[in-house]
Amino acid sequence: MQMKNLKEFKTVLKLAKKYKLKILIATIAIFLSSISYILVGYLNGYAIEEVTKMHLNIALCILFIYLFTQILFSLIERIALASLSKVEVKISREISNIAYRKTLNLPAYAFEEITSGELINRITNDTSVIRNSFEQLIQIAANITSAIVIFFYIIYNSWIIGLEIIIFIVIYALFVVNFNPKLKKIHKERKVINDEATSITTESIRGIREIKTLGIKNSLFKNIEDIIKRMLNKSYEEIYLYEVYDIIASILKILLEVATFITCAILLYYEKTTLTFFIAITYYIYRYTWMIENITSFTKIYNEVTTSLTRINEIIENKLYHDVTFGNVNLKECQGIIKFNNVTFNYPNEGVVLNNFNVTFEPHKKIGIVGKSGQGKSTIFNLLTRVFDTNIGNITIDGVDIKDLDEVSLRKYIAIIRQEPFLFNNTIKNNFLLLNNKLTLNDIRKYCKMAYIDDYIMSLPKGYNTILGEGGVNLSGGQKQRLAIARALAKESKIILFDEATSALDNESQTYIKKVIDNLVKDHTIIIIAHRLSTIKDADIIYVILDGKIKDKGTHQELMNKSKIYQKLYNNEIS
Repeated sequence: MQMKNLKEFKTVLKLAKKYKLKILIATIAIFLSSISYILVGYLNGYAIEEVTKMHLNIALCILFIYLFTQILFSLIERIALASLSKVEVKISREISNIAYRKTLNLPAYAFEEITSGELINRITNDTSVIRNSFEQLIQIAANITSAIVIFFYIIYNSWIIGLEIIIFIVIYALFVVNFNPKLKKIHKERKVINDEATSITTESIRGIREIKTLGIKNSLFKNIEDIIKRMLNKSYEEIYLYEVYDIIASILKILLEVATFITCAILLYYEKTTLTFFIAITYYIYRYTWMIENITSFTKIYNEVTTSLTRINEIIENKLYHDVTFGNVNLKECQGIIKFNNVTFNYPNEGVVLNNFNVTFEPHKKIGIVGKSGQGKSTIFNLLTRVFDTNIGNITIDGVDIKDLDEVSLRKYIAIIRQEPFLFNNTIKNNFLLLNNKLTLNDIRKYCKMAYIDDYIMSLPKGYNTILGEGGVNLSGGQKQRLAIARALAKESKIILFDEATSALDNESQTYIKKVIDNLVKDHTIIIIAHRLSTIKDADIIYVILDGKIKDKGTHQELMNKSKIYQKLYNNEIS
């Protein structure tokens, strides 16, 4: 085992400290059980030798001691292993929780570079692999300890057989050291392919309606078949390596058994040893070969565990990405005054999106932001909500730099309604309770009435207990938007951002959304990114974005009179 690999167990060992007493007791029990097996070989040999001397009573007494010892320590070992299994399950679950929490704290660009399948596998499959690792490791350690004690007994009786065992162990160790890197490489490659399979399966399930209507099932079948083929090839490669591993290990075991039996038989023939030792050595050599089988099995588990722990630790220990950090300023009340001060920003590996951007958004106004695609409109929201952070300059809310705000304040006072709002595959009621589990049904209905969605929900057979389906698939676009608005209202956020929230809606749904926004203006800071300019014609102020800067601003009529960019955008829409 390389020291580099052992470092990957740091998180596991840290969590194991909470259960150190249970682990210690179980370890002692397993060690005692393993050491007790040393007596078995000797007792068997002694009993048989007494039989040859016609001392039947002594032989029966010895066999009774053998039987009692076996039953007692076998029971102790089983109880200890059961206790360890419970600890392993708890540690595995805790690591999964830590990995999940760390994943939610990853910066936004991490989710653009890592597939959903890979993240899911790291949180679930990789953490589950940890189970049974303690149990296996302690058993191996106990077996090695008993093997060392047995070795001294063998050396005491025959240095020749001891030398044969040393030669065998050295050859086997060299074999394992040469073989392990190949196995670990295959485990890592198989994990990557499995991530691809999980990712495409997840996307297929989430996008099943589009897949059916686009008629691309056959293309997806071909993709998944290719992934499965590669996964099978890698599995076959792994099976082949293990077959070679097992064959060589078996040959080495047989050679050791035959060599020791022949040597012992010769020594017994020339009266250089006793029958007790001869019988005992047959048991002990099988004990050695059984230990080798255990080590072979553990080698496979160890490679899988270290590969999985490496992947988990990359997230837990921020090896790939740093967590988003927050300040400690708690904003007791929020007026909703937003300022962008000399903000410059570019996405990773892309050109500048906002360039020395300056603007002030004031409360109690309906504010519109327009411009061609790729000019930085949605980036304004991404920076304000700290999905990304500015490269240069800063953003303030009520004069406080948003990087100095604690996470609670930032999330509490800003709500965003996107073109495709995310809704959980749960009941309508539980989608609100995730925000605040103290909300009553009357509270939820109040917010839904404000968003003009309560009547529709109450018309459903199960009302607020209706399951929304994956991503709210059971609702229309307008209904999802209004439900998302109601959820934002339940947050009681002072700043509400609409990111092209009405661009894909029918006229009736758009009318509802417009009424909601008009009602919110008097108490909130409302900022709307719009592709359909008709939705913000009555805005108090409209900002026109070009090349990451504000090119023009004014009311609809003012911009129609002075802004060629706005005129072009509006005329293209109505033409």
